[in-house]
Amino acid sequence: MQDFGFYFGLGWEHIISKNALDHQLFIAALAAIYLLKDWKQVLILVTAFTIGHSLTLILTVFDIIRFNSHWVEFLIPCTIFITAISNLFQKKFTNKSIRINYFLALTFGLIHGMGFANAIRFMLANDQSVGWSLFGFNVGLEVGQIAVVICILIFASIVMHLFKVKRRDWVIFLSAAVFSISLQMALDRIPF
Repeated sequence: MQDFGFYFGLGWEHIISKNALDHQLFIAALAAIYLLKDWKQVLILVTAFTIGHSLTLILTVFDIIRFNSHWVEFLIPCTIFITAISNLFQKKFTNKSIRINYFLALTFGLIHGMGFANAIRFMLANDQSVGWSLFGFNVGLEVGQIAVVICILIFASIVMHLFKVKRRDWVIFLSAAVFSISLQMALDRIPF
């Protein structure tokens, strides 16, 4: 159980820490088009990201796949600005029209999982209970993402209700902010 607690904390920090801006931006881009009343959909969305993240993390920890870390660090902000751009094309926020976010969360979660895999691989190398440790990490990751999403949804609700900002304007504002930051991150990380 001690391993679970340690790796849970590691997963939590992976999302919550000040060094986790890339993950926080991706979650903001994913959650930008949702309202507080859509919390169940967002929970599924965050879980899709965790599944993709976990799958790649497991495959790299067990040395089944390997990727150049420079390319992964470049691709992570690319996934963020692609997600932010896709939000700008949303005109109606119906369940059918925003279904693409589930695909983006799962697919781009695969790329984000590669980003932390090298660091955690070395920690798990001497670990006797790799499965339990990975489970703890992923639960911490999921709980951290849910905390970030709740903050984003509450803030969005305050902005839209208190300041009478239209939903479409909020989505454009948040997505444009995320796009600009992640584009700069990608430009800074070009691997050649």
